[in-house]
Amino acid sequence: MSVTAAFFYLFAGIMVASAFLVIASRNPVHSVLFLILAFVNAAGLFVLLGAEFLAMILIVVYVGAVAVLFLFVIMLLDVDFASLRQGVLQYLPIGGLVGAIFLIELVLVVTTFAVDPQLLAVEAPAAEAAIAATNTAALGSVLYTRYVYFFQLSGLILLVAMIGAIVLTLRERVGVKRQDAAQQAARTKEASIEVVKVRPREGV
Repeated sequence: MSVTAAFFYLFAGIMVASAFLVIASRNPVHSVLFLILAFVNAAGLFVLLGAEFLAMILIVVYVGAVAVLFLFVIMLLDVDFASLRQGVLQYLPIGGLVGAIFLIELVLVVTTFAVDPQLLAVEAPAAEAAIAATNTAALGSVLYTRYVYFFQLSGLILLVAMIGAIVLTLRERVGVKRQDAAQQAARTKEASIEVVKVRPREGV
């Protein structure tokens, strides 16, 4: 067994185990920590495949931002997870059915996987000549030239989702002062400033 294969089995085994522990852990903080571990091992698999840009994005974006945000939200919010777990058993048959379908699909993919002999027949110098640029440069060139409109559309969808999340969670609470931008913009000088004549030696 080569060193690359050994690292592949190491990263893949830890990633599968940590992914299972994400859904099996009772403590949500532990679930997020196992999710971070799964992301790190997935980044290791990307490095073995030669996709160092995807590995860096996975570490910077998902581990450094998304997973840490999940961790802060779970630790700061006072969520009653005991009440959320009530009634879980009634969804167990549907969840088991969906899980069995996914398992059958994975088994079919693994058992019917085959490698095209023509791909193995490609010479190494020809393959290296076809890729003149680095992985990151080639990905950026394709993303910002051929698929630039799809890239802009994905950003627009994320913007709409962010605005929708803010609107849905924006609730008025009793006893909490909030700013009214329209009322502040409509204020006049008479409503904002009051001129008081103070007599000498009397004060305000």
